[in-house]
Amino acid sequence: MSLLFGLLTPDMDRSGFACGEPVLDAYLHKQAGQDMKRGFATVVAARESSGPAVIVGYYTLCAASVLLTALPDATARKMPRYPAVPAIRLGRLAVSAATQGQHIGSLLVLDAVRRAWCNELAWAVLLVDAKTDRAAAFYEKFLFQRFHENTLTLWMHRKQAGALIAALG
Repeated sequence: MSLLFGLLTPDMDRSGFACGEPVLDAYLHKQAGQDMKRGFATVVAARESSGPAVIVGYYTLCAASVLLTALPDATARKMPRYPAVPAIRLGRLAVSAATQGQHIGSLLVLDAVRRAWCNELAWAVLLVDAKTDRAAAFYEKFLFQRFHENTLTLWMHRKQAGALIAALG
């Protein structure tokens, strides 16, 4: 399956999207467009490159911050002494039930890292909130590390994101 990744637009068919997680389905159906219009989140959708613009997966990105004290000491020592570190949050991520198991989730994560890396917004950390330990383990495959206080929130240093993008060519 060849995919196109792009910003969510009104002409994309989201009516049949179902990933098996009602909250993620409802977000795409009812709130994603509003969040885009209001500037609360960037919603990126994946669809097949041929045929109708049917969404097979999506994710959100938004500006965020993390307390410097939340980062491991070795990382925090290398950062400026601001109380909060600028970040980008990879928010919701979902793949349609019909296409799960085809590595679309991995492609969505890699696209999110690439978009964050290419973004002109200043950031030092990429954050992600996993819903379950299984989801957290999925993100760890992409160099994300768990916070000690909240093991379902993970982070990646900007340098790691750059290395990941460089490795992909």
